Amino acid sequence: MAYTTIKKPSDYFNTKLYTGNGTTGHAITGVGFQPDWVWTKNRDDSYSHWLFDSVRGVNEGLRTDRTDGEIDNATRQVSFDSDGFTLGNSADVNVNGNNYASWNWLASNTTASNTDGSITSTVSANTTSGFSIVSYTGTGSSMSVGHGLSQKPDIVIFKNRDAVVNWGVYTDLIDGSYDFLYLNETNAKADSGSYSASANTFSFSASSTVANTSGEKVIAYCFHNVKGYSKIGTYIGNGNADGTFVYTGFKPAFLMIKCFDNARSWVMWDTKRNPYNLSTYGLLADTSDTENSGYDVDLLSNGFKLRTTGSGENGSGFNYIYMAFAEEPLVGDNPATAR
Repeated sequence: MAYTTIKKPSDYFNTKLYTGNGTTGHAITGVGFQPDWVWTKNRDDSYSHWLFDSVRGVNEGLRTDRTDGEIDNATRQVSFDSDGFTLGNSADVNVNGNNYASWNWLASNTTASNTDGSITSTVSANTTSGFSIVSYTGTGSSMSVGHGLSQKPDIVIFKNRDAVVNWGVYTDLIDGSYDFLYLNETNAKADSGSYSASANTFSFSASSTVANTSGEKVIAYCFHNVKGYSKIGTYIGNGNADGTFVYTGFKPAFLMIKCFDNARSWVMWDTKRNPYNLSTYGLLADTSDTENSGYDVDLLSNGFKLRTTGSGENGSGFNYIYMAFAEEPLVGDNPATAR
C-alpha cells in the first residue's frame, strides 16, 4: 500500500519501557535504532521528566517540568547506543526497581552546520520523518535559523539552555497566525509577535528570553506533519464520555494533548504503557507527578477518541492541540476501528 514513504514508523519513533537497577552502565535496549532524542520519566515516583539529545551531548539534561537551564551530569545518561541508550546511576533516571517510560526519536545520528539562516546553527535532521534538533546561540535582535527540514515546521519546542526561563512551544496550527505555549506550564496560548517559520528557517524579529537572548545557547525540536507517521493538529472537546473522535490516519503509538484556551496540563499517553483500550494511564509533561489513571482515551486504528468529561482533554467547547506518532501497521483512509 503506497500510503507514505515511511513503511515502518518504529524506525523513527519508539516507546521503550524499562525498570531501573540503580547501577551505572544500565543498558536500555530494544528501541530499534540509535536515538537522537530521548525523553524519560519515572512512572512510580515524583522525579522530573529528563530529556537528552545527541546535538547537545549525552550528559546534558533538560527537564520539561522545570525552567532550569541545561544540567551537565554524567550520572544520568552516559551514551546513545545502536539499539537504545545507557544510563548512569542517578535516581532521576535509574532508581532500583522503579518503572520508567522513555520516548525515543531518530534524527540523523550526525550533526551538520546549517547556514540557511542569518546565523549558523548545528542541526541533526531527518527529512523523511519531519524531525530535526537545532542548536544555536541567540543574538538578541532580528535573526533567522536554519532548521534542516524540507518544509516549514508545524510546531517547534524551544529551551534556553543557559537561563532559568520557560520552555516555548510555537505553532501556527491554532488559528493560522503564530502562537506560543509553555511546555512547563498550564497557561493558555498567547499570540507571538516575533516568531515565524518558513521551509528553510525559523525566525525571531526581536529579543526573546525563551529563544533569542544575546549570547545564550538554545535548543529547538522541530516537527512537521508526515502522512501516516505523525500528526499535529487541533480539535474541540464535547464534554461527553462519548467524546470527540480525532482522525490521524494511523493508530497512535504516542499522543500528547494540551488545552490551548484554558489553563490545563500537557497529557501524554503511549501504547506500551496502555496496550489495550481503554487507555487510561497519563503522564503530565509540565509536572513531576507519577503516572495516574483517569485520563481516558481510545487509541484507535486511525485516530483517537476521548472517553472522559475531563476539561484537560475533552471540556465542552474547549480547544486542544495534539501531537501523535504512529504505531504499525499503518492504515489507509478507512473508518476507525477500535483495538
